[in-house]
Amino acid sequence: MLFNILVIVSVLLGIVLLKRFLQLLPVMADCVLRARGSAALENSVRTSTDRDILALALLLPAVLLMYRYRLYDPVFLQALSPNLYLLSLVGVLLAYLLLRFLMYLLLKPRRRIDFYRLAHKADNTYFVLLMLLLLVTVGILSLTPCNELTIRRFIYIETIVVYAVFLLRKAQFLSVSCNPLRTFLYLCGLEFLPTSLLVLSAVL
Repeated sequence: MLFNILVIVSVLLGIVLLKRFLQLLPVMADCVLRARGSAALENSVRTSTDRDILALALLLPAVLLMYRYRLYDPVFLQALSPNLYLLSLVGVLLAYLLLRFLMYLLLKPRRRIDFYRLAHKADNTYFVLLMLLLLVTVGILSLTPCNELTIRRFIYIETIVVYAVFLLRKAQFLSVSCNPLRTFLYLCGLEFLPTSLLVLSAVL
């Protein structure tokens, strides 16, 4: 019942935000094609605000995908009831986002923070693009004879590809004001550490 209610809420949010999303799609696609696209997006307060609202709204469908296809299914959650399992996924996702934000605050440089902030803001852009790709893929595959394991593999592969492109762009932003070594260290703290902890918590 809780899952069904959240699906309805997600659909209603999608209908309300559809026009805003269609207006932002060309701008966000430009961020993938060229690094300057992200700078152009962030220079517009209205555009960046709309993008942040979309990213926030898409957190709910992200949790529903995690629940429906068991994308995050560690042993310590498997004994829970369906409702508690769903709520636990919400907690895990929020903890992951909180850790990323804390690392962003801890590693923030004292000078030349414009590109550091731009790299952080790119998180929301690529999350929105990833969710668009995943929702379209799941929608199409659900109409085919594909089983859940196949759909889950598609989700993992697409997530890895988008995450790799995101890391490349983030490294480009950071390298403008940092040397290669410092750029790598920033990526370790901002990306590799939180993501590794999330993956390890699921597989160990």
